Amino acid sequence: MARTVVVDTGPLARVEGEGSLVIETDGTKVADVKLNVFEPPRFFEGLLRGRRVEEVPDIVSRICGICPVAYQVSSLNAFEELFGIEVDEEVRRLRRILYYGEWIESHALHIYMLAAPDFLHAPDVVALAKRDPELVKRALVMKRLGNDLMSAIGGREIHPVSLKVGGIFKAPSKERLAALTPELDRLRKSVHDMATFVSSLDKPKLKRDVTLVSLRDPARYAIDRGEIVSNRGLRIPPSGYEDNFVEHQVDYSNALHSRTKDGMTYMVGPMARYNLNFAQLNSVAKAMAKDLDIEPPMTDPFQSISVRAVELAHSLEEVAAEIEQYTKPAHSSVPCKIKPGVCYGVSEAPRGILYHSYVVNGRGQIERAKIVPPTAQNQARMEEDVRLLAPEIIKAAPNEARRLSEMAVRNYDPCISCATHFLKLEFRNAS
Repeated sequence: MARTVVVDTGPLARVEGEGSLVIETDGTKVADVKLNVFEPPRFFEGLLRGRRVEEVPDIVSRICGICPVAYQVSSLNAFEELFGIEVDEEVRRLRRILYYGEWIESHALHIYMLAAPDFLHAPDVVALAKRDPELVKRALVMKRLGNDLMSAIGGREIHPVSLKVGGIFKAPSKERLAALTPELDRLRKSVHDMATFVSSLDKPKLKRDVTLVSLRDPARYAIDRGEIVSNRGLRIPPSGYEDNFVEHQVDYSNALHSRTKDGMTYMVGPMARYNLNFAQLNSVAKAMAKDLDIEPPMTDPFQSISVRAVELAHSLEEVAAEIEQYTKPAHSSVPCKIKPGVCYGVSEAPRGILYHSYVVNGRGQIERAKIVPPTAQNQARMEEDVRLLAPEIIKAAPNEARRLSEMAVRNYDPCISCATHFLKLEFRNAS
């Protein structure tokens, strides 16, 4: 019997932003899947035109309250490459700690408060807190550490204000960061409790052959910079992004979809990073992966919650090492000499690679901006995953069909607000 599953109550719950999911079946297979992003675009790319380069990091951080650092760092990478700026290594270290703080708070939020209710058959985190308050408290404590790291370096927890082209406005003292190490050390020891929790969850299974795309940094597990690589042999600098990936508009969404140049959907985010850069994880993270029995190759999207747990363990260890090595720089920034040109920047937001490109004129103003967030790149892949779940969806009762469909989307931890920057507005004559 033909049926339609509409996931729009709330609307689509436990994601950042507003969207809905519609699945049409003909009784034997899924006929159509549409992830409808109806949140209005906010036109940040247009807002940047005419702005000076120095204003951009603070403006783009407002695109997202969960991953503002990613937007700042991608823009800084672009401008500093164009202007030939080499940032002091201690400033680079501060940026990494700040970025790890963002990963920690984002991953903790997703694992415990956005994804866990799905696996535990709870409607939301409020209901989950009534059932298991200690579980939710652990999430809040972990998220608090990430926020504290962002505040210590960025000046505040959300939309940090410390980063600038050429460095940082004010570098914190060693003592300011060291004050966070007792809580950091406590959470490093307790992260295995999270691993145990994640491994105990009853997860659906989905086999698929998927193109994975992430950054790769020869020095470390990629976070703040790198070249773009894939499991299909792609290896390009940030400037090659638009030669290899294309965006197209669908008629049911305010957000563009992305595909590879040859028309394939692809996946960015923790699962891609994990498979492509597993060898660069620290020993604690690798041991956790072995304990969870999820060593690569592994592309089941329902294991993404486990991958985030591994990345969280990795992040805690890296932050501890970075703080231990940190020395306050003598100069927190270097002079910025503006020059015109086209520039490109990428970094690894919690949800995947975040691409920026800018055209800068001789007055240091932005003439064109293009920003491609990870959720926009993942949207076509999300729909494809739901199609692959068709046999389970068709057999399931309505509520279970809805749960499985929502889980397939939430595996990506989509930030729908971030994905609505690319509305192509076209006027047509009615005659």
